[in-house]
Amino acid sequence: MDYILKTNPDGSVITIRDVQHVLLGMLKDIDALCRKHNIPYFLNGGSALGAVRHHGFIPWDDDADIAMMRSDYEKLLKVVHELGEKYVAHAFAFNKKYNVLIPAMKIRKKGTYIKEVNPLLANKIKDCDGLFVDVFVYDYVNPHKAFDLPLRLLNQGLMPIIAFLENLHLNPVLLKRWFMANAKFYGWLNRRSSMIGMDITWTFKAALKPFVFKKDDIYPLQRVPFEDVELPIPNHPHEYLCTMIAPSYMTPPPEDKRVAKHIADISL
Repeated sequence: MDYILKTNPDGSVITIRDVQHVLLGMLKDIDALCRKHNIPYFLNGGSALGAVRHHGFIPWDDDADIAMMRSDYEKLLKVVHELGEKYVAHAFAFNKKYNVLIPAMKIRKKGTYIKEVNPLLANKIKDCDGLFVDVFVYDYVNPHKAFDLPLRLLNQGLMPIIAFLENLHLNPVLLKRWFMANAKFYGWLNRRSSMIGMDITWTFKAALKPFVFKKDDIYPLQRVPFEDVELPIPNHPHEYLCTMIAPSYMTPPPEDKRVAKHIADISL
C-alpha cells in the first residue's frame, strides 16, 4: 500500500516510502559515524519496533529515532560535524534557540524540507528545516519514587513554562539551562543504578510511569536486519518493547490507525 503524504502541483506524489528511503540513507551515515568513533547507539521506540516486527520501517512510520547513553551523546556532540555538508545537527549545545523539550538532537538532511503537524515542535533554528533523525538521551534512573520524583516533577513543572514562553517567541535560556542541568544532575546522582531510561528532559510521559529499563535489557546491543542493512537494537527487545510500546507490540493497529503522525508538509 502506498501511504501518500503529499500531492505536488504537477501531480507527482511523495509517499511515506519515499521518506523512508531518505531516512535509511541518513541512518546508514549516522551508523558509520558511530561505529567509526565507537559510540554505542540503538534504534528507539517505533524504529526498534519496526526492526523487530517488520525488519525495517513500520510501513506507515514517517520518522526515525535513535538513542544512546548520555556519555555517548557527549561523544557524538564532538564528532557529529563529520557527517559533512549534507547534514546539520541541531541541539541546545550548539544553539540556545533549540527547543529543549524535544529529543536532545535532530540530525537534519540539507536539501529537504519538513513541517511538523504539532506547532509546538516547530523548528526555531532556521538554517535548515530538513528531514531529521531524532537522537534521544538515556541516563541512569532511580526506580524508587521517593528519589525519582523530586527532580522529575521539577522538570515536569518547568516544561509548560518553557513551552508557553517559546510560544510567545521568547527564548527562556536560563530556564532551559536549569531544565537541562536537572537532567544531568539526576543521572549523576543515580550513576550506580542498574536501571536506565529516557533522561528527565523527556516530559511527555506521566511522571509516575516513566520509561525505565534494566540496563541489561538494553546493553550489550545486538545488530539485526533493518531494510538492506543491519542496525543496533536493545539486547532484549521483547522486554524493551513491552515497556516502550505495549506487551501486544507484535500486533499491528487496525488499518484506520495506520497513518503518518508527524508530517504536515514535506519536500525531498
